[in-house]
Amino acid sequence: MTNQENKTNDNINAKDFLIGSLVGSIVGASVALLFAPKSGKEVREDINKGATDVKEKALVYKDKALEKSDEFKSYAKDKTADLQQTVNEKSQDFQSKFNETKQTVQAKINETTEELKKKKAAMKADADCAQADVEDAIEEKAEEVKEKADEAKETAERKADAAKDAAEKVTEAVKEGAEDIKEK
Repeated sequence: MTNQENKTNDNINAKDFLIGSLVGSIVGASVALLFAPKSGKEVREDINKGATDVKEKALVYKDKALEKSDEFKSYAKDKTADLQQTVNEKSQDFQSKFNETKQTVQAKINETTEELKKKKAAMKADADCAQADVEDAIEEKAEEVKEKADEAKETAERKADAAKDAAEKVTEAVKEGAEDIKEK
């Protein structure tokens, strides 16, 4: 149990005790008067005395009850003020931590955004570089193919010229052979 609960229980127990004592005194005095074998005058004096005692005890208990209620009221005010202060402090702490966390998260978001922008720029540069490399490779291969085509053309032309020369020589040889045959 907390200290506050103990004090609250003490106040309730003291109040219950005071009420119980007062009621018990009244009941006890009444029972004693009713069962006591005394004359009417003595009973009236005893009742008077008992009433006076009860009145005095009631005043004492009333003063004690007022004192306890004032103590309890003061205690409740103090605890309310303490609780209000604690709530305010916790609220400020919470707000401060919330703002701090919010700033940290925003900083992380900004940092991540910047990193992504840098990576995007690097990837674009890499893609542009790769595209340029591919274009250069295509041009080189096109040049190689053109050179080989030119070489093949030159080779074909040489062979065509050689075949033409050979055909002319064969034609001449055939003509000479035909003339030789005619002469014979």
